Amino acid sequence: MPIVVLIGISCLFVGFYQRFEAIPAIEPQTARVLTCPAPLSSNTDNFDVYLTEPSFAVLARKEFCINPVIKRQFGNVNITVGQSDYDTFRYINHGVSDLALVKNNVVNAFGASEIYGYEEIATHPDYNAYFIALKEKPELTKEYLLGKRIGILDYPSSRSGHIVPKTVLKSLGLNENNVKLQYYNSHQELRRMLLAGEVDMIASYWDKNDVNILSKSYITALESGVSGTRWYLKMPTRNTDLRCAVQQVVTSMSASQTNKYYQQIELKDPCIDATIE
Repeated sequence: MPIVVLIGISCLFVGFYQRFEAIPAIEPQTARVLTCPAPLSSNTDNFDVYLTEPSFAVLARKEFCINPVIKRQFGNVNITVGQSDYDTFRYINHGVSDLALVKNNVVNAFGASEIYGYEEIATHPDYNAYFIALKEKPELTKEYLLGKRIGILDYPSSRSGHIVPKTVLKSLGLNENNVKLQYYNSHQELRRMLLAGEVDMIASYWDKNDVNILSKSYITALESGVSGTRWYLKMPTRNTDLRCAVQQVVTSMSASQTNKYYQQIELKDPCIDATIE
């Protein structure tokens, strides 16, 4: 092979390699993190909180950053708002968070209670899953749902917003080839898209506040008794002061919620000072 050809091939290879090396790695979507306005102390331990419900984020930072037990035991507070199941996997499966607001199926799937000592300290109620439409009551038939635009959550672990509707569609012989599944990041976004006419129906729970914007005549039940969201505290030691403080904070935060679902909370083995009168 002529030397000129060899030199050309070598230059081409070097150029390709350099261009390949210059391509930056694509970072996964990261969760949003809030911290206290200033460090609580020189303590290097942080109190890490993982939330799947964004409406708790600002409340959690405010409440935990002024709590005397947290200030005594930790140097700062990190409030992480998960953006996807990838975030939940990182924070729960690896035991990163001290406190987490997640579904029990997530904790059970990762064996987080046994491995990291996550203890259920409070629960929000179980609920029903529905198809919700704007102008008519959805029918659970293949003929009716064929070609419909259905909004669901982009969270494979969500029962009401992902698992249940996909299971119902599969039972009717439907899939993404004959219905138009459109994915969104929250139940609030699902409602906005329904009201905007971007979808024909959404898969979600029915909130008491929905009567102000939607009609209960146009909901169709998919499954009852869907497991509610739960608060889990990592308890590697019997830190009862921390447990009681956290129960008091989550009770206070729930009382301040505008979403009536999250206003309802039941404490597990409540401390005497944990409830708000």
